[in-house]
Amino acid sequence: MIKVTGLSKRYGTHLAVENVNFEIAKGEVIGFLGPNGAGKSTIMNILTGYLSMTQGKVEIDGFDVAEYPEDAKKRIGYLPEIPPLYIDMKVREYLNFIYDLKKVKFPKKPHIDEVLKLVKIDHVQNRLIKNLSKGYRQRVGLAQALIGNPDVLILDEPTVGLDPKQIIEIRNLIARLGRNHTIILSSHILSEIQAVCKRVIIINKGQIIADDTAENLSNKLSSDQSLVARIACSEKEMYEALSSIKGVKSVTSLGKKEEGSFDFVIEPENGVDIRAAVFERVVSRNRTLLSLTSNKVSLEQVFLRLTEAADNNEARKLLGIEEIPQITEETNEEEN
Repeated sequence: MIKVTGLSKRYGTHLAVENVNFEIAKGEVIGFLGPNGAGKSTIMNILTGYLSMTQGKVEIDGFDVAEYPEDAKKRIGYLPEIPPLYIDMKVREYLNFIYDLKKVKFPKKPHIDEVLKLVKIDHVQNRLIKNLSKGYRQRVGLAQALIGNPDVLILDEPTVGLDPKQIIEIRNLIARLGRNHTIILSSHILSEIQAVCKRVIIINKGQIIADDTAENLSNKLSSDQSLVARIACSEKEMYEALSSIKGVKSVTSLGKKEEGSFDFVIEPENGVDIRAAVFERVVSRNRTLLSLTSNKVSLEQVFLRLTEAADNNEARKLLGIEEIPQITEETNEEEN
């Protein structure tokens, strides 16, 4: 659905995006991560055709954004960090305007009714946008991205400035949209990315330094694959029970942490998932498993370790992948 090859963007002497390559298949929901100034918004603006590229190629459903901009843009719905709203318009009036602007072919009223219902703003459709809360304005911004039923949705910080309840509502909406759309989601809320995205792309200083599932990235950066279990039990009995589980390499008791329960560090053999076996063993002894947590690094820790590495090639070495080819004036001249 989306193919980016050798993408670079230069602002004067500043190389904001350097030799970026990735592909996103139809129906994928991708988390696009990076610190401020990393080049995320630049790449998203190039994907949508709002910004030209200095070098490279971007294809949306087979259409080159530079050569066939109209065909490519028809397939994209974009919600920038600050939604492009005309606040003196009413909600339906604004969506009618967007419908005409996009030259949509669907029957107008039924299509807009469907979008209003989907993002749950049908009950405020006749209110002025300026009188809506931040959360509802964000929904209106999402609604304009959905006008025309585009195959691809590019969402830049869709939950910024929202309260926890609104964040959950928007997250659930994005998850539902992911059933029928290809989605690129940029956010600084990493729990949000982990909740709805199957794969993450991490960009730093204009280059992609990681492209994988959150689970795989965590595994690559974790030397500790152990689990910590808190169990209401007899310490000696449970130590022996856990130690005899197939696939368990070692068990260490951390002692009593609360009345009537003990914590155990359970280290599995390489590549073995022992979670279900631990649960079944505890239940079979008529004991209560109070918690079971992993010592693997979180997505937040992955992000910090990679973006705080000495340089991007050092970050990639942490993941065991090859260095990034550098763009120089000399290589530019050879290509030209």
